[in-house]
Amino acid sequence: MQLLAADRQPSRTAWGDTPPVAILASETLTKQHPDYAAAKTGDIEAAMSLIDELMGRRGALRRVSMLVRRLSPTIVPVHAVESNSINVIPSALAQYIGGAFDLSVEYSILQANRVSHTGSSGYHRLATPPLFAGNVEPGDYLIVDDFVGQGGTLANIRGHIQAQGGHVVGLVTLTGKKRSATLAGESQTLQDLRAQHAALEDWWSEVFGYGFALLTESEARYLLNSPDVDTIRARIAEIAREGDGRPG
Repeated sequence: MQLLAADRQPSRTAWGDTPPVAILASETLTKQHPDYAAAKTGDIEAAMSLIDELMGRRGALRRVSMLVRRLSPTIVPVHAVESNSINVIPSALAQYIGGAFDLSVEYSILQANRVSHTGSSGYHRLATPPLFAGNVEPGDYLIVDDFVGQGGTLANIRGHIQAQGGHVVGLVTLTGKKRSATLAGESQTLQDLRAQHAALEDWWSEVFGYGFALLTESEARYLLNSPDVDTIRARIAEIAREGDGRPG
């Protein structure tokens, strides 16, 4: 069953030495901030206010400095289109980090489809992968986003950059799930997933263009906790038929 055409499949590359995502602030502190909702829906002044306050807390910049020391990576913010607005938190965070470490920010690598993942289910996130477009020059890159959950967005923009010859040296999010900081799937999780859902991997590779080895750890665990192969296929197919994230 061809659910996603080849040009709708995300780019993913081998994990290699991908470091854990640097999560800079707690999810509770971030989402309860009075400027968060406005920043999430396109208010750049609210986004800068949010970033200024949270990045001023102890330890936030130190976690970033550990990724960029002895390097001068170009910062790439995730340009995410929500249901009816653009999330400007990644751009505000990228500007802040760029100013703090005298790094350039690249805005031409863009999310090419609308997926509206905020508040969505794990199946919806898996079935509607964010896709990225934009030329990549050789060099080092630091990816910046507002949140890491399953990690699919970070995996896909990383894959886009790496597939075009760039080298992603680090990933930073304002907040996220601590258990999702390690993107690369653990060998035991991969082994368990293949044992439990052995009949799924060929189908998954055909639909999404990559096998289980390129799932994030959180994605793999989500599938591992799903009841059976038929349920996974049915839910993915249902959501993909409703809309595969084509541009709005």
